[in-house]
Amino acid sequence: MASGSSSSSNWVMESGDIPHVLAVDDSLVDRKLVEKLLRNSCCKVTTAENGPKALELLGLSSGEQNTLNGRSKVNLVITDYCMPGMTGYELLKKIKQSSVMKEVPVVIMSSENIPTRVNKCLEEGAQMFILKPLKQSDVKQLTCQLMNLGR
Repeated sequence: MASGSSSSSNWVMESGDIPHVLAVDDSLVDRKLVEKLLRNSCCKVTTAENGPKALELLGLSSGEQNTLNGRSKVNLVITDYCMPGMTGYELLKKIKQSSVMKEVPVVIMSSENIPTRVNKCLEEGAQMFILKPLKQSDVKQLTCQLMNLGR
């Protein structure tokens, strides 16, 4: 990252801001775990149970307004890879294709360590690929990165 470059993109953290994370997972148990770990790290969390719902919240579904727009910007999206209907990889691609949201870091989680899958996600622009179950140390690393991105 070049220092000194000024960016007005909507994901950049203002100093003192609480990071807002959109957590996407079709498993309620995993969603609750991610939410708890993120809240422990002083993050604001919005959850979605699938890719289409996440796109709707981000304002990227066809013709929808960003339902988070009035409330808060999203600084990070963390999504499960394996979900019915739309995979985390497909969600990542849609976010990265958006002129408005492409700068938002996306982290992919999976319980399967498949190198080709990991590489595919990283090549498509994922910030990180984390193996489930998510641990507090993973979240600490994420939030540290988020804070540094905004400086």
